[in-house]
Order: sequence, then C-alpha cells, then structure tokens
Amino acid sequence: MDPPRAVKPTPVKRTLLQRWRGAWRRWSLWTALVLLVVSMLATMVWLAGRYEASQVQTRLERDTADAVSDIRTALTHNLQSLQALPSDNPSHLAWEVEASDLLRNRRELVRIELRDANLRMRTHVQSPYRPVAWDMRLRDSGQSDLTIACANARRLGGPAYSSSYFQPHGDGLGSEMMELCVPLSASGRPLGYLVATYALQDILANLVGHNLTRSQEASFTEADGTRLAVLGAARRGSRMFSAQHLLDLPGSTLVLRMDSWHSAPSLFPNVLTALVTAMSIALVTVMVVLVRDNRRRLRAERDLADALAFRKAMEDSLVTGLRARDLEGRITYVNPAFCEMVGFSPQELLGLSMSAPYWPPERVEEYRHRQAIRFAGTMPPREGFESEFMRKDGTRFPVLIIEAPLINAQGQHTGWMSAFLDISEQRRVEELSRASQERLQATARLATVGEMASLLSHELNQPLAAISSYANGSINLLEHATPASVGASAGASTPEHDALEDVRMAMRQIARQAERAGRVIKSVHDFVRRRDQAREAVHAQQLLDAILPLVSLQARKLGVRVNTSIEPGLAPALCDRTMVEQVLLNLARNAMQAMDDPGVRNRVLDIRVRRAASNPHNGWIEFAVTDVGTGIPPEVAEKLFTPFFTTRPEGMGLGLSMCRTVIEQHGGFLGFAPNEPRGTVFTFTLPVSNGATS
Repeated sequence: MDPPRAVKPTPVKRTLLQRWRGAWRRWSLWTALVLLVVSMLATMVWLAGRYEASQVQTRLERDTADAVSDIRTALTHNLQSLQALPSDNPSHLAWEVEASDLLRNRRELVRIELRDANLRMRTHVQSPYRPVAWDMRLRDSGQSDLTIACANARRLGGPAYSSSYFQPHGDGLGSEMMELCVPLSASGRPLGYLVATYALQDILANLVGHNLTRSQEASFTEADGTRLAVLGAARRGSRMFSAQHLLDLPGSTLVLRMDSWHSAPSLFPNVLTALVTAMSIALVTVMVVLVRDNRRRLRAERDLADALAFRKAMEDSLVTGLRARDLEGRITYVNPAFCEMVGFSPQELLGLSMSAPYWPPERVEEYRHRQAIRFAGTMPPREGFESEFMRKDGTRFPVLIIEAPLINAQGQHTGWMSAFLDISEQRRVEELSRASQERLQATARLATVGEMASLLSHELNQPLAAISSYANGSINLLEHATPASVGASAGASTPEHDALEDVRMAMRQIARQAERAGRVIKSVHDFVRRRDQAREAVHAQQLLDAILPLVSLQARKLGVRVNTSIEPGLAPALCDRTMVEQVLLNLARNAMQAMDDPGVRNRVLDIRVRRAASNPHNGWIEFAVTDVGTGIPPEVAEKLFTPFFTTRPEGMGLGLSMCRTVIEQHGGFLGFAPNEPRGTVFTFTLPVSNGATS
C-alpha cells in the first residue's frame, strides 16, 4: 500500500484558520486589557476603602483627644471652684450653701466634704440628683480610696485624685466613683482637706455626651480593657473603629475609649468618585504643570531676550573697542566700536587667527610674537599696554590695549577678551596741553619781567662796580702820567710806559665788563621772548672760565679757596650760555656768602662737573656747587625757591627762583642736599648737545 499523502488545506480552511488566529489574538489582547482594567479598578476600590477607613479612624482619634481635653478643662475649672469655697474657719451654713450651689451647677460632682487635718468630718453636702447610701465606716477607714487620695495630696502638696471604686446605690444598683482631695492651708498652716466625689458615668454624660454622635460610644476603661462607665447608643454596624486616650490626673490615670460603628463603604460610588477625582486631579495637575512650564519658558525667553537686547545696546553704545579670541587665536567677537575704530566689518574680522588686517605690515612679526607669548599663558599687565593699529585706509593710530582671560561658567579658560582705546585724541589733547603750557610759561615769563628787572639790578651790580673801579684806577694813573713820558720811545721801558700799559689793560677790562653787562640785558630780553635758537653747544670749561674772574674777586675778599673739577671727555652742553653763566655765578656767590661766618675756618668752594645718568637717546651733564658753610635749616629749605624769600637783609630773594626757572627751561633739574660733614651742595643738570646747534 502506498503511504498516506499529506492533505493540503483548502483556501476556505486557510481563510477560516487565519480568521480564528486573528480573533484569538484580538481576544487575548482584550482579555489582557480587561484584566488590567479590573486590576486597576480593584486596586482603586481597595485604596478607596483604606482611605475611607483611615479618615474615619482619624476623625475618631481627633474626637477622643478633644473629649479628653474637654474633661481635663472641666476638672480644672471644678478644682478652681472648690478652692474658692471658704476654708478659713468658715461658717458651716455659708459653706454648705455655696457647696450646694456648686453641686447643682456641676452634676458630675456627687458629694463635697470638709474635713479637718486628721480627716475627721466637719460638714458635707450631697448632690440632689443622685441619692447614694454612703457607708461612712468604709469611707473613713485607713485603706479607703479617700484616705489614700488625701495622703497623696499631702505628699504632693496639691490636689490628688484617687483610683475609681464601686459605690452601691440605695436602689440596689451602683456606679464607679473617684475622689478628689484638696489640702487646705492658711499662712503655711494646714487647716484640713476638701474632698469632692466624682461619678464617672456623670463625667461622661455631662462633659462628653453632648459631642457624641448616634454611632459613637464613650467609656472609661482600666488598663486591661475593663469598662468602668459607658455612655452611648447600642447601635451596631458592620465595622467598628476604636480610639483610646489617657486621662492623666494627679494620683490617678484613666483611659477614655471611644468606639464608632460604620457600615461597609459604598464601593461603586467611591470607585466612580475616585476615578473622576483622580482623572480631574490628573488633568488639572497636567494643565497646571503645562501652564507653569509654559510661563516659566516664556519668562526665561523674555528675560534672555531682554538680557541680549541690553547687552547689545550696551555694547553698541560703548566707545571702547571689544574683541574676543579663542585659545587658537581666532577672532570670535568684535563690537561696533572696534569695527568703526579699524574700519573693517565684522565679516572681515571674524575667524582670523594668524594675522589681522589692522596690523601695520612692518610690525606683523612683532605682534605675532606678542600673541604667541599671550597664548602661552603669560598674563598681560593689568594697566594695559600701548600699541599701534592701522585703519582700512592705511592711516595709523595709537591704541591702549587691556586684555583679560575669558572664564566660562565651569571655571575653564576659553580665550581672551581685549579692550581697545583710541588714544589719538588723548595724544592731541596732550599736545594742546603742552602748547598751552608753553603759552602759560611765556605768560609767566612776561609776568616775571618785574622780577627780571630786580634781578638785573642785582646781577649788574658787580660788573658795573668793576667798571667803576677800573675807571677810577685809570683816572688815577692818567693823573700821574707826564707828557714827556708819553713821548718817550716806544721801545724804552719806563714807569710812564708801564702806567700807560696798565691804563690800556684797565680800559680793556672796562670794555669787557661793559660787554658782559650788555649780554646780561640781552639774555633777559631773549628770556622774555623765549628764543630757543639762542642755545648753543658750550663746553663746561668755557662756562667756568667766564665766571671765575668774578668769583675769584669775591673769593679773595672773603678768604675762600676755589676748586674746580671737570670729568675728562665730557661732551658739550646745549644751553643758553649767558643764562647758565648767571646760574653758576649766583650759586657760587650764595655758597661763598654761606661761608662768611666767623665759625667757618677752612672756607672751600668746590665746583665739579661730571656726566649724569643718561640713556642712548638723552645725555645729561651735572654741575655741583659745594660749600662748607652753616647749611640750610629745614624751615628755610621749604621756601628756598619761593620768589622774594630771602634770609639776608640786603637780598631780594630772586636769585634761586630765577636759577630754577632757567634750568627747567633747559629741561634739567635744580636741587640741593646737605653736604657731609657740613655745608650744602647745589646740583643742576643740562642736556648734552648732539652735535647740532639749536
């Protein structure tokens, strides 16, 4: 027999199989979805039940705590009322009246007793609402609750409560009672005790009952759960909730228990409420979150736009150029002020790194080297440095550059920020200031014409005196000369011939001194007119040779020895010869006058010339005039160069002031310092001539 062949499914069977598989998938999907929904509903139902039970329990515990608080407040109020009863030798009738009123107003009180210090009964009153058959033998026994409460009160020095005890009534029933013992005293002397008896059932009825609902029950219980007093309906439900709270009293402790009965929670209304509430809360929460997020995003965008607009407006209003570069040296930012400064647009500058179009071509390598040093980590000077930039049209202008590192929010160094100040206007202002200063100096020179006039009379006194002396000598010689001697042979050496030669020498000196006086007047005129072209290259020896004859005359008169010293190889000074001679003459004369004192024995005037501190561009020569006189006191040194200040009666106080003016016009400095061991040294500097006469 042939083996059976596999039967291929027909198209109809194949279609039914595909439909069955699709239906099975859909059924499985819906089953899973239904199970998910059922589980969610069951979870929500359970959560709703738990929530309702927790709410009921919370309310019951809150009611129990409130009831305990009400009981404690009422007991405290009753204690205050009991203490207000008269206790110091009261009248029994008056005391009984007030105690009866208190019992009528406080129904939880059953009996009030007044006892002496030995707990013997003095008087008592009883509540009219609850008749009780009291057994006084048990009540006054040494082990009664009353005795124990009063013993605790005496030990505590204040009110004390007793434990609860059962007190039978006359009708065959009974109730739980509790004693309150209050010690009485006057001026520190014990008077007795005030005893109040509470009924626990009445405490519940009068202090708690008005707040109980129909489904609640309140009771006082012991620690083991035994109920002492109960108040409430006997209504029962499918579920009971209980809450307990301690009523802690001095000497005793009670437990207040409250029970509440509730029916089973309404599952379906709770589920629907929970679903709607959850969906509403979720929808409101989502909307609140979306609105808050949208507002926060809009506020952040608005703040960012305001900050960007403020920064853009601030940067556009700056006259200081700003440029930012990254760590590779690429320009990442320029502000409009920088673009206007160099004449290039931001598109032409951004991204450049190796060289900038505003660098002068001859200084590109220098600037690249400086940039490499900066990127190597060398911090720039905080006060900035000056440089030179080139505009797009080729004009050069000086700039002040201040650089600082760029630090991001993470504290990382990301580049460099540079600030540029165009100091062309500053240079122009400085030039105007210099020209204005020169004009002020010219004005000051014109203002000192009067001072110069006084100086002329001061300085021309010696040459004119010399002229007068030589003229008088010549007259005397001519008076002794004879005509015969005059006609003698020129080659014969006779006294008359020698006298004529002396006359000729004297007349030549007269002419020389007169010429010198004329030069002084001419130098004053040139000083007023500020003739810079009068300056010439003069060797120091020539200046000294011009003043030494006059210095020697005064030196011989005052007994002063004059020493001069000039450093070898000294270059000539560029100066106004006549004015500098006057400075040297004034300083030398002042030095000799400072030594004109009987206390100065060895009088030496030392004039030295040497090379001063110089550099490759500017050279200076220093002149020093030193004396060994009495020196300059500190109070005189402060006013030494002030015009018209002098310490000599015959002086005018203009010599040193004019000397400083002359030296400062040459660009030098005139100063003084003490000479060790005594005396003063005056020094001034003059510029070295560069080989051209100005």
